[in-house]
Amino acid sequence: MLLAGVLIVGSATVTLAASQDYEFQPVSTDVKQGQRSLVSVRLIDKRTGKPVPDAVIFTTRMDMAPEGMEMMTTPVEVATSAEPGVYAFKTDFTMAGGWRFKLAAKVQGEPDTVQGEIALKAAP
Repeated sequence: MLLAGVLIVGSATVTLAASQDYEFQPVSTDVKQGQRSLVSVRLIDKRTGKPVPDAVIFTTRMDMAPEGMEMMTTPVEVATSAEPGVYAFKTDFTMAGGWRFKLAAKVQGEPDTVQGEIALKAAP
C-alpha cells in the first residue's frame, strides 16, 4: 500500500509600504501671485496619518496645467521649514489662476518613489 503524503507549507507574507501609502497635501491651496511666493506641502503616511520628516524631494515642477497652459512653468526653489514633515518652496507665480505643483520624493526605507500633484490657486 502506497501512502501519499501531503506537505503543507505555511508562508509568511511581508507587506512592504508602497508609494501609494504616502500623500503630499498642501498646507494651503491659496497662494499669493508674485515673486518669491511661499508654497508649503506636507508629506503624510496614509497608514498612520502622521507627517513624514526627512524625505528627499528630488523633483519639482510648477505649471499652469489647470488653466490649459501646461507649458507655462516657473522655477521652484527649496525654502526652509521648521515643522517636521512640512516642505517649503519659493516660486514666482507670474499669473493669477490655477497652478499644478508636481513633486517626487524618496522616503527612507522605501524602494519606490513617492509622487504627488497639488492644485494651487494664485490670487493677486
